[in-house]
Amino acid sequence: MVITGGLACLLSSLGAQAQDLQDTHLKVIERTAKEDARVAAITAPTKDFTKPERFEANSAGAATVRASDTADAFSGASANIDFARELDFKLGNGLFRKLWVSSPSSTLASDGLGPIYNARSCQRCHLKDGRGHPPEGPDDSAVSMLVRISVPGNGEFTQGEIQDYLDTLPEPTYGEQIQDFGIPGHGAEARVVIRYDETTVPLSGGQSVSLRAPLLSLEDPGYGPLDPDLMLSARIAPQMIGLGLLDAIPVGDILANADPDDADGDGVSGRAQIVLSQVSGTPMLGRFGLKAGQPSILEQSAAAFHGDIGISTSLHPDGYGDCTKAQVACRAAPDGNTDIHDNAEISEEALDLVAFYASNLGVPARRDVADGEVLRGKQVFHDTGCIACHTPKFVTHRLDDQPEQSFQLIWPYTDMLLHDMGEGLADNRPEARATGREWRTPPLWGIGLTQQVSGHSFFLHDGRARSLLEAVLWHGGEAEPAKNRVIDMPPPDRNALIRFLESL
Repeated sequence: MVITGGLACLLSSLGAQAQDLQDTHLKVIERTAKEDARVAAITAPTKDFTKPERFEANSAGAATVRASDTADAFSGASANIDFARELDFKLGNGLFRKLWVSSPSSTLASDGLGPIYNARSCQRCHLKDGRGHPPEGPDDSAVSMLVRISVPGNGEFTQGEIQDYLDTLPEPTYGEQIQDFGIPGHGAEARVVIRYDETTVPLSGGQSVSLRAPLLSLEDPGYGPLDPDLMLSARIAPQMIGLGLLDAIPVGDILANADPDDADGDGVSGRAQIVLSQVSGTPMLGRFGLKAGQPSILEQSAAAFHGDIGISTSLHPDGYGDCTKAQVACRAAPDGNTDIHDNAEISEEALDLVAFYASNLGVPARRDVADGEVLRGKQVFHDTGCIACHTPKFVTHRLDDQPEQSFQLIWPYTDMLLHDMGEGLADNRPEARATGREWRTPPLWGIGLTQQVSGHSFFLHDGRARSLLEAVLWHGGEAEPAKNRVIDMPPPDRNALIRFLESL
């Protein structure tokens, strides 16, 4: 890609090792100057809310799938995928749904689970490829929610010359996340318990909404006391749709929206997450995960196999998963690493198929784009300032070997940047360059189908919000002024805003 002036400045500020901060994992065909002008024109925010914009119903461009009224609405392949590549998609789907078993086992293609783990398959967390949820009541497990853990660093750990990298370390006994299941002979690390405090927020028009603030705790620790300086963060599994398209947004187009010093004075100061790629060994833009801690779908997938299921890959070759040196029996347990799987428990070919599947889960078409209340809600969304973070549209790279994602006008409603969301949403646990108050702007496409696909309406990183309105009212920090406008606006406008979000 061509490095723009703003990107070149950022690269310079990040140091010499950051010179490869490009989409190096993609085979990019450079856009022409004429195409750049077309892209700038078509992605400019609209000022006409009397009718839908051209192509607005096709959230994922030509990859958009037909809207479905079933729970499988997120499970179809990109609409523009060809037959041969759809077979790869289905193979990846099979691996995504595979139930792993412990070693040793007669099924060498499926053994290696754990020894401690969160789920036996990817699908167990991302049920129907949708959104996870926190445990609801004492009899509900936290299988679709993770608890990431760490302790403050000692000042010795750095990531090359990545500017503002925040020094944290795994918890000495329990590692980087809590695994709440274990294979026979290996106990769970802890039991995740969430309690809530309710607060009422008054709204204009005599209305009010109750918000629940989670109180997270780890009970019955199985391997000794937790570090007194423990930092922990609950994360529900995000929906899976459109990931390949998010991966294909040019770095320069994302960084064009970054304003870390709030130079324009609008109170919004998005920052780029920068992480060290395990594949390339160079700094890359973080895109995936709730704090954008992973640079690619492949690395996100490998990290999930390692931490969530305890399955080794070429990127995480240890067969014992997230077990620490303090968990001696866990490290000594048999694993499923074999030569036929590239000295891991899942081969590079199989990992590539899972990443291909995740890259090609189709985004459903918008509903009711021409509805009068939806159009009014869209105007409210723009006028309230929501698009300062939830950037409506991008055009993806031209890609030599990814036709499904190549040069598509997409409508994800995210800027892919980190934002300070205030103390109310803070987990107080840094991740790479993200502070304990910062989160990556989540894409909004498909959000209106959450109840249909996932059977619930829990939103935000830990599922605390029970409705879209609750999710909006939790916004703080850079989004505090926009949230206050929602509180103060006439109820019909607020209803229209929610109606627009439900149409996405």
